[in-house]
Amino acid sequence: MAVLKVKFTKTKRDKLAQILWILNWVSVVSGIILFSLGLFLKIEIKKRNEVMAKGDINSVPNMLISVGVVACIINFLGGKICYDCSDANKFSRWKLVMLPYIVCTFCFTFCILVGALMCYTMRNELEESLYLGLRDAIKFYKDTDIPGRCFLKKTVDLLQIGFHCCGNNGFRDWFEIQWVSARYLNMASKDVLDRLKSNVDGKFLVDGVPFSCCNPSSPRPCIQYQLTNNSAHYNYDFLTEELNIWVKGCREALLDYYTAIMRSIGIAALLIWLFELSVLIGVRYLQTAMRNVLLLGDLEGESDGWLLENSFVETAKYNISIIKNLGKANQISTVSSLNDPNIDVQNTNCGKTNVVTKSIPAAR
Repeated sequence: MAVLKVKFTKTKRDKLAQILWILNWVSVVSGIILFSLGLFLKIEIKKRNEVMAKGDINSVPNMLISVGVVACIINFLGGKICYDCSDANKFSRWKLVMLPYIVCTFCFTFCILVGALMCYTMRNELEESLYLGLRDAIKFYKDTDIPGRCFLKKTVDLLQIGFHCCGNNGFRDWFEIQWVSARYLNMASKDVLDRLKSNVDGKFLVDGVPFSCCNPSSPRPCIQYQLTNNSAHYNYDFLTEELNIWVKGCREALLDYYTAIMRSIGIAALLIWLFELSVLIGVRYLQTAMRNVLLLGDLEGESDGWLLENSFVETAKYNISIIKNLGKANQISTVSSLNDPNIDVQNTNCGKTNVVTKSIPAAR
């Protein structure tokens, strides 16, 4: 029994074809939107590529870009097919193409759904990439004279200023690394030598942060050194007073930024998927209704259209049986080959290899 069967008159078929022609052109625009969203996300990720570790974080924008290009091609073809379906004579040249087209479009709409869901499942991979990338960027912050790392100081400073953040997890990350270059240390100073000797690795560690961690909105001048020393500053209590530096870590700030972008892109992709699915359902009704018109032979009469010709269970069993028999299509049964007259044909010469044949003289 057909699933969701609908009866169509010629007028309804023509209107459905015209509406689907318009909707397919709208779908081309939605494909351009998907492509643009994927390109935008790829550019945003590339902007902070220096503070991100290598990984699969580009899988989502690449998926959206690919799906957007395919959407433009498929929907452009769908518009041409639906336009011709208003004429039964023109439909004849598309009737063998429409079912494969519907199957390909169904797979394509499924890819849109996968791309939308990936926008919500990418957070863990992005968080790990940011954590590793920011850890290395902060570690090499002082290496302004080393090729390949000299740009990291500027990158980290602009990042902390732009996103109002400090460090990887927080401002205390700067306490654990030497972020001041050795060329700017006064080796004749006793305080510097004592700090170098007090550390096992011989690093110059201070309870201070770079200037880019300072909050310009704070009414008090920025305290970026001796943050944990209450006696070093007037009327200052490290434990109770609100610091005039950014407290949020850059990993959290960037993660919130990209999560908001991907959430918006995911919602847009889901809406586009629902729209594409509705167009696909309409094309399926048009295809079955036009096919039944040709079978009935009355181009002006009524015809039935449906989503599935049989029930869901029967359709699933039929498709599973087709998949199972795919590997058996080119196999030859050894039992049936015993009775095949074209296999192992006996030699009629009965062992005589040199048989002289007489030629028939040509007629004169």
